[in-house]
Amino acid sequence: MNYEQFNEFCSKLPATSYVVQWGNSHVWKVGGKVFAIGGWSKENKPAFTFKTSDRNYDFLHDLEGYIPAPYFANRGMKWIQQIETSGSLDDDLKYYLAESYQIVAAGLSKTKRKELGIDIN
Repeated sequence: MNYEQFNEFCSKLPATSYVVQWGNSHVWKVGGKVFAIGGWSKENKPAFTFKTSDRNYDFLHDLEGYIPAPYFANRGMKWIQQIETSGSLDDDLKYYLAESYQIVAAGLSKTKRKELGIDIN
């Protein structure tokens, strides 16, 4: 996945906003809260950062193609960075981006979710 494809996918999730910040990173938010970041690669290759469930964090943090997310994971947060972007993990990345969106959206107040038109089951 490249940044254009990443941005296209994230833009299709309900009530999202996009900003370029933190060293030219592609930052996606829902309700003002970050759920996905495209950027921060050490090798000038695409890298994608997202929030995970505890179970998926435990699964991914040692899996090839993923690392604990710089800046987030060392603060005890369950964020992962996908560094394998050859295309073989694109479907997995879409799943984890959608999961991150759901986790962050679920953390918004009921009032905020209603205001944004987000229905979390």
